[in-house]
Amino acid sequence: MESEDLRGDLMSGLSPEERFQAFYKSFKEGDRYKYRKKLARLSATGSTSLLIDFADLNSFDHELARNLIDLPREYLGYASRAAYEQLKIEDPEYAKEVEEISVRIRNLAETTPLRKIGSDKIGKLVMADGIIIRASPVRPLMVKGAYKCLRCGGIQMVDQKGMGETEPKRCNKSGCMGRRFQLLPSKSRFINTQRLRLQERPEELPPGQLPRWIDVRLRRDLVDVARPGDRIYVTAIVSASQQRSRMGKRLRTFDLYLDANYVDVSATRFESVELTPEEEREVRELAKDPFIVQKLIGSIAPSIYGYDYIKEAILYLLCSGVPKHLPDMNIRGNIHVLLIGDPGTAKSQILRYVASVAPRALYTSGRGSTAAGLTAAVLKDRDGGMTLEAGALVLADQGICAIDEFDKMNIRDRTSIHETMEQQTVSIAKGGIVAILNARASVLAAANPKLGRYDPRLTVTQNVNLPPTILSRFDLIFVIRDIPRMVDDERMASHITRLHRGERAVTKSLIPQDMLAKYIAYARALNPVLTDEAAKRIEEFFLRMRMQSESSPDSPVAITPRQLESLIRLAEARAKAALRDRVTMEDVEAVINLYK
Repeated sequence: MESEDLRGDLMSGLSPEERFQAFYKSFKEGDRYKYRKKLARLSATGSTSLLIDFADLNSFDHELARNLIDLPREYLGYASRAAYEQLKIEDPEYAKEVEEISVRIRNLAETTPLRKIGSDKIGKLVMADGIIIRASPVRPLMVKGAYKCLRCGGIQMVDQKGMGETEPKRCNKSGCMGRRFQLLPSKSRFINTQRLRLQERPEELPPGQLPRWIDVRLRRDLVDVARPGDRIYVTAIVSASQQRSRMGKRLRTFDLYLDANYVDVSATRFESVELTPEEEREVRELAKDPFIVQKLIGSIAPSIYGYDYIKEAILYLLCSGVPKHLPDMNIRGNIHVLLIGDPGTAKSQILRYVASVAPRALYTSGRGSTAAGLTAAVLKDRDGGMTLEAGALVLADQGICAIDEFDKMNIRDRTSIHETMEQQTVSIAKGGIVAILNARASVLAAANPKLGRYDPRLTVTQNVNLPPTILSRFDLIFVIRDIPRMVDDERMASHITRLHRGERAVTKSLIPQDMLAKYIAYARALNPVLTDEAAKRIEEFFLRMRMQSESSPDSPVAITPRQLESLIRLAEARAKAALRDRVTMEDVEAVINLYK
């Protein structure tokens, strides 16, 4: 404590620039000088950016860290100049090659929600998180213009600040006094810039509220580090730009935007749920139960009566199979499930439940969804250029997209997700933008029969307005029929009435919902391997299905190699649910039973 007070007294007599240089010189992590080593390594990567952990600066000099938050533009300038001076000591040869060092700050003490970024934050350094829904192309921004005098031919360099171009007023050569200039782009200095639109995470959106968004401006080495669909943490200075009327008059209202200092692309995985060591031990203890899979199935949507097979399929969809990345192709690990059923059979409730329990999930209705809304759209931005905006399937990357009223979608819109369901990508070629976005999402869809109720005398394709090309992409298709059965109806009626009377003990799940989400997140990280006997049993079942499909050419969904891959994915998902690293015969038999 005394040494910290002594250091504080010593620091108080130094300028901010000297305090930053003292931080670079003397901050230690273990037995090594952390930032001296970082500066010495810059030449190896050709980088001109120094990344600082805010916690390091805060522990070294609390006052300096606080001033950095309150006056970021001023203090980032001090930090950059100090870093360049330290670079001259650590690597003088590289210091001659670069003009400046950009200091990047990460991991501020707290994250500011987008809803809380207002007028009180203008000019402050904040850390915000969200999901990128739009990205502009990378454009060069002039920071120093070279202007040729049209009278004497002399060249004058002018620093550019703000959004508008700053021309020289007159030639600086003695005796010339020329006032007409020509910009020379080849001799000017440019940096790359890009605009992103950051939106609140769907799972953090308050009920009944529209999602908030804010534009983010990136410069230099920050461009192209993230794309639509990525979830990011951005350290930035909250800035404001004045609005103008249509006549060009300046208004009193301003638009807020984030001037990015550092962008951290957070984990785009389903496993965004963080587990403590105690919770990991609890998950492994649960997995020791020989009936753990049955317990997990019983814990899914406990308020919905019955549907054990559907809940089993949803468990496998949540756990997912193992994706394979081969030299010439990628094989998806995501599982797609389609529910076709009569009205009032709780299909929408099942979809809503999955969207709420999965750490990353989006719910949408087919009636209000377009191809662009599901995949991606190319829109005009304010500068007249084209920007790319992500749709629901891209935003649900590495998660689940629940699509209700799947049969009500427009035919053109429905065919747009063919590529997404199998190749797990969205390809865009519009308005001069050619891009491929990741859409590694499992699809859980619900559809109603076109005649109102399911007719068992007709095939699946005749009952539902869906082509075989779509149906073949689903790993599992369930038909839910509302058939009066006295015993089942009595149990269901008793379950519903007790539920409405508030008897929560009836619906109490075997595993609490928060622990279920953590268990599934832990299970998804596993990569079980198919054993020889399991592979042989899957092959036998597939060949038998293939022969039956050949003998009945009127089969609604032709048995193709896709179904073989589905069996493997489902078996891997069941092994994950039991936290096993090998797919056993037990897993295969359970999946075959479900498939039948």
